[in-house]
Amino acid sequence: MDPETVSAKNQVQPFNISTLDGETLYAWHVLPLAKYRDNEKALLDDHTGPAAQFTETAAFALLSNDPSSRLVINFHGNAGTVAQGWRTDTYRALSSGGSDKIHVLAFDYRGFGYSTGSPDEQGLITDGIAAVQWAMNIARIPPERIILVGQSLGTAVAAAVAEHFTRVSQIEFAGIVLIASFSDMPTLLLSYSISGLIPILSPLKPYPALQKWFLRYVRETWQTSPRIASLVRNSKKVNLRLIHAKNDFDISWKHSESLFYTAANATTASGMSLKQIDGAKFHQDLGEGGWIDAWNADGMKKISKHIVRYGGHNRIATYPCVTWTVQRLFGL
Repeated sequence: MDPETVSAKNQVQPFNISTLDGETLYAWHVLPLAKYRDNEKALLDDHTGPAAQFTETAAFALLSNDPSSRLVINFHGNAGTVAQGWRTDTYRALSSGGSDKIHVLAFDYRGFGYSTGSPDEQGLITDGIAAVQWAMNIARIPPERIILVGQSLGTAVAAAVAEHFTRVSQIEFAGIVLIASFSDMPTLLLSYSISGLIPILSPLKPYPALQKWFLRYVRETWQTSPRIASLVRNSKKVNLRLIHAKNDFDISWKHSESLFYTAANATTASGMSLKQIDGAKFHQDLGEGGWIDAWNADGMKKISKHIVRYGGHNRIATYPCVTWTVQRLFGL
């Protein structure tokens, strides 16, 4: 899809990111709408279409040279490309959210869209690491001005990438926002239904031995729960936000609830029971807006779970709860 079909001319700049193992990722840089408005003439006079030298464009300068700019790195789900479905609406909600500071970097994993290669778990994590390294090393955006936002499969990639940087380099981001996340792939497959209609392994629930046999052949396990625990344990400060719709019929909101308990438990030295966490957490009932549970460990490790009543599996990423979560994490 041509970016200009979903944005103003040159508000979205396509370019490529190289990975350490030689793949090329197709990416979009989405300018904040207010920033575009204030610099429209320079942007309209600039090159249109994929940029061979993105660092020489006016859009890149507006991102890299502004010390107040913030960057959301978006990790999309398991189907389609950066331009499909609700994804462009997600970028619009984030970049038009009443601020001239929030830029969006969206990219396709290897084997998706115009990106080269074939997808697998380690490959997608490598792609996410490459996107973050581009942001920090090429665009020169420090991690305290970067938020990782993942949706569906993208939550597993974003969590793995955040855990990598925290564990290996002690790099921590302004926040990690996981929308419609899941604890791990084998557990997900036991209840997952395509579009909420076509079950995968749940018909085998009366036959646990048969379910177990099928799960032996799951190669990409995406162990988000232990990665979240490692992320929290290895961080000095972490801002983790879990957002899920109760009417998500693809991935149950119970997965986000499980990840909330995992993250909260990882802030303690000796561990806590679910009952102890429930007794100590902050709970806010939002009525038709759902509810929020929050866990604050010494003011340094902040974890929250926002369950909204409506939004489904995909559309929720465009909802105000995501936009203002990002704005608050950026301190805007």
